Amino acid sequence: MIETYAYARAGFLGNPSDGYHGKTISFVLRNFRARVLLYPSARLEIKPSAADIPLWENLEDLRQSTRWRGYYGGIRIMQALLMRFSDYCIEQGIELPNRNFTIEYESTIPQRLGLGGSSAIITAALRALMQYFEIEILKPAQANLVLQTETRELGVGAGLQDRVIQVYEGVVYMDFSEPLMTSRGYGEYVELDPALFPNVFVAYRTSLSEGTEVFHNDIRSRYNRGEKKVVQAMKRWATIAEEGRETLLAGDQPRLSDLVNENYDLRSSIYQISEGNQEMIRTARKVGASAKFAGSGGAIVGTYRNARQFQRLEREFEKIGVAVVRPRINA
Repeated sequence: MIETYAYARAGFLGNPSDGYHGKTISFVLRNFRARVLLYPSARLEIKPSAADIPLWENLEDLRQSTRWRGYYGGIRIMQALLMRFSDYCIEQGIELPNRNFTIEYESTIPQRLGLGGSSAIITAALRALMQYFEIEILKPAQANLVLQTETRELGVGAGLQDRVIQVYEGVVYMDFSEPLMTSRGYGEYVELDPALFPNVFVAYRTSLSEGTEVFHNDIRSRYNRGEKKVVQAMKRWATIAEEGRETLLAGDQPRLSDLVNENYDLRSSIYQISEGNQEMIRTARKVGASAKFAGSGGAIVGTYRNARQFQRLEREFEKIGVAVVRPRINA
């Protein structure tokens, strides 16, 4: 029996520039995880989880479940990974032994809130496959393989940020500059000491679930058309991540908070942001915390000064039906 895990993630600075040759800083949240089991069996089987079974107690149960998980479960994700994994092995000249298996998964990651729920399932499953077939794949190639599972096989628009941080874990500064990506197919990934991080919170509201592919679809076309405001925003986000890395190393928390706020303010200047998402940002800033999106909407990340301010965050978020956690980054 092989058991593997991958964790939720939050984009701290620079996102969403990762899909546009930008730079980002991200960290994992061990508060939420995807878990995969893989074991030998007579036939190859993908076992459904609760998210894949079309059975509910009543209409309200269906509504709540759909808001939490979306319209698709993990069967298609697993199937897509198996296709991409086998293609990768063929491309690399790796001959897989004829050993069938059963693979199953479960996840506590709130889905469709930009916390990397789908990519965590794929990452955990890839780790299980590597162990089962005794194959070593370098970390940059693992991240690419996870991304290709979603982009090539499932047609989901996505960048490398989620996949890199879930493969590397901890805190990672990522540079996706075009020369790097063109010359070798992956960026420069620098692991940072989590101890450098200030007090950080993540807050989320499941009623806002809408899916990354919905949130990002228009920006890509505007960028491809060369819209000046969008192109300049992507460049500035990359610079924000660079400055954020320097600020972390210098221990300048006030400056770091300013960069977090700027990251969101820039986003709001080119994206249409729902009232529910804006309310979360306003609520955090009302108590003096910084705040920006953790991903594509529905969850936010920010910094706070001390335990008293975090308690105020908890009280204010509770009033609007939002959960808030302190991220567990280290194992």
